[in-house]
Amino acid sequence: MTHLVSASRLVAGSADEVFNVITDISGLPEWNATITAVIERPEHLCEGAQWTVEICALGRTWQSRSTVETLDPIRRCFAYRSASDDGNPSFALWTWVVVPHPDGALVTVAGELHALTFVRRALLVRIRARQLGHNELVDSLAALEAATHSVSGAVPGTNPGGNK
Repeated sequence: MTHLVSASRLVAGSADEVFNVITDISGLPEWNATITAVIERPEHLCEGAQWTVEICALGRTWQSRSTVETLDPIRRCFAYRSASDDGNPSFALWTWVVVPHPDGALVTVAGELHALTFVRRALLVRIRARQLGHNELVDSLAALEAATHSVSGAVPGTNPGGNK
């Protein structure tokens, strides 16, 4: 069973700045409220690289391991597979795409939640997809914009990247 979730937001900041914030694994807890800590991160982010974070959602805390599938700074596309670090075969595929826009950068995040065990198919994936789709992705994109501004010094509502 697969559930799809996605959200987009126009972010004030250059597309390159936004992409750099998204791909800075150490900074994930700054703008993703469900990630409470980065447990392990790669020295160099590249295809095949892995990192582990602590997730807090659905009233539980667990570790999730992610593996980079695509890292394309030219197209500003970042995709990775994440799964709980407990051996459960269920997983999610996440794709981030950042496109230059006259007013900053258009950021789109899409997730495919693949529930492969009975409990996750029957209950958890529906609840988790609802949380992600209702507010969590939108909140993360807003916090991403704030994190981009703290890194770049950009002011929300301005066009720091110019008209490109």
